[in-house]
Amino acid sequence: MTGWRSLPTPPAAPRPIAACTKPSPPPARCGSPAPEPARMESLLSGFVAALVAHATDRPPWLAAILADRYRRPLAILAGVLVAQLLVNAIAAIAAIQIRPLMTPNARSLMLGLALLFAAIGAAWRMQPPSDRLEGWRLGAFGTSAIGLFILAFGDRTQFIAFGTGIWGSSPLLAAVGASIGATLASVPAVLLGEHRWRRLPLDIWRWSAAVILAALGSAACLSALRII
Repeated sequence: MTGWRSLPTPPAAPRPIAACTKPSPPPARCGSPAPEPARMESLLSGFVAALVAHATDRPPWLAAILADRYRRPLAILAGVLVAQLLVNAIAAIAAIQIRPLMTPNARSLMLGLALLFAAIGAAWRMQPPSDRLEGWRLGAFGTSAIGLFILAFGDRTQFIAFGTGIWGSSPLLAAVGASIGATLASVPAVLLGEHRWRRLPLDIWRWSAAVILAALGSAACLSALRII
């Protein structure tokens, strides 16, 4: 028909958007990514436990003896750090090998046993080093590094590095934290020397450390056994 105009076709209705089932990614962060909390827990747990347990152990006593002899506190502290890194590296290697074979509860139980062992060692009466290394001629750094490595091998700080290494996500960071904590615990002994260091209230610190470590170890064991 002349003059007839067809009506325009209405636009199609938009299709409903299907709901996305994938979770939205986390918002981007400015700058470098923050370290994983679990890794920081490994570092801090080893640091704090070793700092508490090592202050009244035999290695600081030997470090004080060597500081009196050589009068080189920085070299002695460097030897302490190297000795602790070597000792705790062995604990970290053992933790790396054993950790994958253990359940989370077993790891917590191992941490608790390590802390309880350290608590028993802290409560035990302090004994002087059996060897004062008087015949060694390796200098301040060499004598302290090798002598303290021998003395610290199998001691409470190494067990702490092993226990925190198994419990946390990074045995290496746990070993580093324990090494730094043990080194800082030796600073007063090195700076004061043997006689002035022994005048400090070490018995009070020893029993305080034993109570703290025993409480933390008991809590870890009870948690591993699903009691708390």
